[in-house]
Amino acid sequence: MKISNGRTRVGAALVGVALAGTLVSPALAGTPVAGSDATGRQRPAACTGTGVDPAAMVAAIQGLPSAEATAAQVRVSTGAGCWTGRSGVLDLRSEAPVPADARFRIGSVTKAFTATVVLQLVAEGRIGLDVPVQRYLPRLLPADYPAVTVRELLDHTNGLPSPTLPESIEWQLAHRFDRWTPEQIVRAGLRNERAFEPGDMQHYTNMGYIVAGMLIERVTGRSYGHEMRERIFEPLGLRDTYVPGSDPTIRGPHAHGYQTVTRGGRTALVDVTNWSQTMTPAAGDMISTLADLDTFLRELFAGRLLPAAQLDEMFTLPKVSDVGGGPALYSVGLTAFPLPTGEVLWGKSGARYGYSAAVAASRDGSLRAAYSVNSTDAKGEEQPLITQRIIAAALGMR
Repeated sequence: MKISNGRTRVGAALVGVALAGTLVSPALAGTPVAGSDATGRQRPAACTGTGVDPAAMVAAIQGLPSAEATAAQVRVSTGAGCWTGRSGVLDLRSEAPVPADARFRIGSVTKAFTATVVLQLVAEGRIGLDVPVQRYLPRLLPADYPAVTVRELLDHTNGLPSPTLPESIEWQLAHRFDRWTPEQIVRAGLRNERAFEPGDMQHYTNMGYIVAGMLIERVTGRSYGHEMRERIFEPLGLRDTYVPGSDPTIRGPHAHGYQTVTRGGRTALVDVTNWSQTMTPAAGDMISTLADLDTFLRELFAGRLLPAAQLDEMFTLPKVSDVGGGPALYSVGLTAFPLPTGEVLWGKSGARYGYSAAVAASRDGSLRAAYSVNSTDAKGEEQPLITQRIIAAALGMR
């Protein structure tokens, strides 16, 4: 299996159940604006639940746990108000409700954070977007490898090959606590032919962002996780967002993740909450909450993390075709989600075993949505129906 995580699951839905127990929680107390804590740091905005009609969203996430998901959390913010709710169970054994402000694996939503830090370093003059990454990491790629620019790392036009690992879910489960270094991942990928010449087309993979994480560390002299904390988490008051490193657990309140596995002709759900994310450093390893993700997206789109020139890069698509022949939909750190109305939402989706997540917003930030679904086949080819219902309900709340 080539590790690429190349499905635009949310984008497909935008353009286009056997266990008992349900909880749908109303919004948390607070006001739909951000404030500052005693240290002067920003804190995530809370939701009052006023100003929006959540009926469609409540219907979208009810009935959990089900065959396709054991829990769901949603947060939607509009110009009129904000609503957040949750459904399902903390775990199948206790059937306790999903905790408020539960943490979850955000998968490839991590890429939006990584791209933001790289663009901050660009704004500081420490990195050039059109400079070959070989200048910063001179021994990473073979000497005769074609030049790969930093921009090509971030907009998936780099052509870097991904490692090939067994397809079997049983192999994945058996190796879920393996520890990888970024260098090991790159070396494993380079055993394969490159997908295309750098800059010729677009193909979504993790590899560009794994290298981008290495780039951050080389330029700053500090770990990727340290730079995330110093540059994004702490300034925005994101207390529940962190880089797990080699820790396979989810710290703090969270709902368990499960994966459907067929053994001996019988289907069972395996608890996959604990899983090393060292295979996706800077590309898909982070843990967060809905409130933190909403704050990050709001502040990013409002220009509070990046100067205008660098922020524009996140809303600019490369002028190439996708390897499948369609239009390029990935910018630096974000994904364009075209709607049938002609509007475009911008955001990012992600999936790790047991967890599917996404964030999306209008360019002016007047509509923002974030969800986490504890999908029982989060890495499967088909998007769960519940996420399609969530997306449709969110669009209807504008």
